[in-house]
Amino acid sequence: MMNENSRKNPAIIFDLGGVLLDWNPRYLYRKIFNGDEDKVEFFLKEICPQSWNMRQDTGYPTAKAIEERCQLFPEYSDAIHAYYERYPETVKGEIAGTVAILGELREAGYALCALSNWSAETFNIVRGKFTFLKWFDQMIISGEVGLAKPDKAIFMLAAQRVGRTPADCLFIDDLPVNIDAAREYGFQTIQFISPKNLRDEMVKKKILA
Repeated sequence: MMNENSRKNPAIIFDLGGVLLDWNPRYLYRKIFNGDEDKVEFFLKEICPQSWNMRQDTGYPTAKAIEERCQLFPEYSDAIHAYYERYPETVKGEIAGTVAILGELREAGYALCALSNWSAETFNIVRGKFTFLKWFDQMIISGEVGLAKPDKAIFMLAAQRVGRTPADCLFIDDLPVNIDAAREYGFQTIQFISPKNLRDEMVKKKILA
């Protein structure tokens, strides 16, 4: 296999959740709360909010996080435990259109990197379930490196791992806050909206034909 420095420019850096994998805790909590959207949204805003999940994404132990949350909200103990005990139910599957694009980029000879905010513990649950995760030359999982987007350090680590300057990296993410940060740090960016939109943008950049 050719090394990253001999591959085509730019190196392509993909977020995972929301771009290549359809992850959403609502898939699980709609089951737990019997489809009551108000209860689902309350739970994910007040009991296990994204800020709580983000702490695990930077390496905080899930068992400790669950214990602390259960002490605060004992009446939700079963639902809190389910966040990790039933974690596979939060991942609906791959986003096929984006995976197809990833495959085309791989065949075309681009260096590929995954850059994802994800708990190391939960990512290990899904790591072996999706073949396309083996297509990346580099994979940076926030919980494994102790850094998370939009921190500049994790973006610079990605550029270093693929052997490029930020200007020679194209970063793809669904969250505007991460796109804005990457752009500020000198990366090329595409905000992910849909596989079709991503393909159109890559055609405009003459990365895909």
